[in-house]
This record gives sequence, C-alpha cells and structure tokens, in this order.
Amino acid sequence: MDLSLTPEQEMLKTAVRSFVHQEYPKETLLQIASPTEISPEEPWEQLTKTGWLGILIPTEYGGEGGSFTDAGVLFEELGRGPVPGPHISSAVVAALTLLEGATEEQKNEWLPRIASGEVRMVAAITEEEFGWLESDVQVTAEQTGGRLTLNGSKAYVFDGETATHLMCAVRSKNTNDVGLVIVPADSVGITIRHLPGFAWNQCAIDMEDVAADSTNVLGEELTGGWTALERASLKAIPVISAYQVGGSQAVYELSVDYSRTRHQFGTPIGRFQRVQDQIINLLNALDAARWTAYEALWKLDIGRDADDSVHLAKTVASEGYYEACNFAHEVHAGVGSMTEYGLTLHTTASRTLYNYLGDPKLHRRRLADALGL
Repeated sequence: MDLSLTPEQEMLKTAVRSFVHQEYPKETLLQIASPTEISPEEPWEQLTKTGWLGILIPTEYGGEGGSFTDAGVLFEELGRGPVPGPHISSAVVAALTLLEGATEEQKNEWLPRIASGEVRMVAAITEEEFGWLESDVQVTAEQTGGRLTLNGSKAYVFDGETATHLMCAVRSKNTNDVGLVIVPADSVGITIRHLPGFAWNQCAIDMEDVAADSTNVLGEELTGGWTALERASLKAIPVISAYQVGGSQAVYELSVDYSRTRHQFGTPIGRFQRVQDQIINLLNALDAARWTAYEALWKLDIGRDADDSVHLAKTVASEGYYEACNFAHEVHAGVGSMTEYGLTLHTTASRTLYNYLGDPKLHRRRLADALGL
C-alpha cells in the first residue's frame, strides 16, 4: 500500500493551500460564520472558477475526472480553513449520488452545472431525529400521474440556505419505497429556517404540498434511490474524512505555535508536561484520521472492496477532529474561546461534521458487519 502523493497531487496541494490563504483568510471565514454580517460572495465565486468542484465528476459530464485521492488532497486543504460552502454537500454527496443512480439524461442535465457551480444541489436527508437510516425517512411523496406532492420536514440540512436545488429523500405514500427527488429550493411550499450554532448554514426545511415532476425522481423511479445514496455515501465519506484531517492538521499547527509563543512563569508553556501531553494526544488523533482516510481513498482508487476502511475512516476522522479541537482548547485555555482567534471555527465544524452521513456509533456497527463480526 503506497499512500505517498504523486508530483501532480503535490502541485494540487500547493495550489489549493495558496488559494485558501488568499481567498479565505481568517477574517473572511469569521465574516462568513458571523450571524450578523453579510457573507461575501466573491470567495465562493473564485472557487467555482478553479474547476475543482468537478474533481469527482467525469470529463464527459463537464468535470475534472480526478481520482478519489485527488479529491482527498483538495478537501484536506479546504479543511485547513475550514472553508465553508456547498462543496461537500453538492460537489461530493449530490454529484456522487447522481453518478450512482441517475439516468443518463439526468447526469447530462445536472452534473456539468454542479461542476461549474451554477447549481448548488444539497442532499436533504435527515429529519428531526437526525437519523441516517432508510427507516428514518418520513417525508412523504404522493404520486398522481406524472406529478409528485411532497409533505413533511427535513432538519440539519447542510447549506440549505444557499442551495439552488434540494435532493430530498422521500417515502412514497403509494408503495412505501424510499427514493430521491430533485426540487428547486425556491419551490412554492418550501420554507427554510436557519439553525443557529452549526457550521455551513444548517437549516430546517418544511415542505407543504410541494409539487415535483416525476422526471426529477433520481433514476425516474423511487425504488433504488436510497441504495444509490448509500453507494455514493461510501465514496463520499473518505473525502469528507480528508476534510476533517485538514481541520485537525490546522488545529495541531495552531496549538504548537501557541505553545511556543505563550509564556508563563518565564518560559514557553510548551515546556510544561501537561501541555505536551495535550499536543501529543492531538497529534495521535490527527495521524489516525489521516492514515485511515487515505487508506480508504486508496482502496477506492484501485477498485478494492473498501467498505471496512470507509466505516473505519468515518469513525476515526469524526472522533479525531472532535477530540483534536478539545485538546487544542486545553492547550489554549481561555484565548481559544475567543471568536476572533479562529479556533472556534474548527470547533464548530468538528461538531457539525461529526454526525454527517452517520455518527461514529453507526459506522462502528457497520464496520463490524463488514468484518463479519
């Protein structure tokens, strides 16, 4: 197993890091995260111009046709920001779901527009209980001829406030099948409410008699839509894990720098054993997340069965980023809680991503199933 990066991937890493430094400095990230300030549009527009949103989309659909490891390199550097926006929800989760379950006509309609950033398609899956199982889907779709009528509520939807389209998980009132339906976010009957305290404009979405055309059902049939989402999730998770690795790396560097420059009792606090313990714990969480994420990406690229590695990566990276932020706050003490310092950007991101596509408890159970335990 060779997890070293190619020269091209090293160049990509350098280019993305430079881009994030220029377009998403800490001041911009704080402005985007602020509940009272207007988020600037220019950084996201610049990101769409790079073509990186299409890194997982094949060239025949207007994308870059990159490997999963390429995507991991890209998203690790975005995670160092942490750069917000629908790059995860649209360019990864929605795009991979379309590739797994859409008709050829649907792929040609949506994927080039996702790659260009024209369409921000957000997967609206979870509901009040925040469950990621098929049995948790309660939003209904009633079919009458060639039309569907959607009713119910979604919760904890990533980037829902900035979405142009929603890929909604729905349960058929006619057959009880669970599938995916694409609807414009500004459709009549859709109400979007911001959920404070989360990263990436998480929101709740209420749907009352929302009309949808049956041609916008993924694969044109509700049957099979959920399995397409699950297949896509197995490919999306290692990319998201790489994003969490990038966040953990940034938190580690921030903590090491602070331990060297903050003096107490006439010496840098990094000389104190308790501070060293916290940094070592942070580094262990970072390394575990990195190697499990890139092993899963490597397996996907070479076509090996990656289920066990994917579930392990999700568990380790989600807990690793979460704990890395905890250890960093131990190192920083009070200053780490100051919004303007920047550490809380990662703290919020680590909590928000912890449950996305399933929490570690769920993936531990699935890891046991994959290993036949």
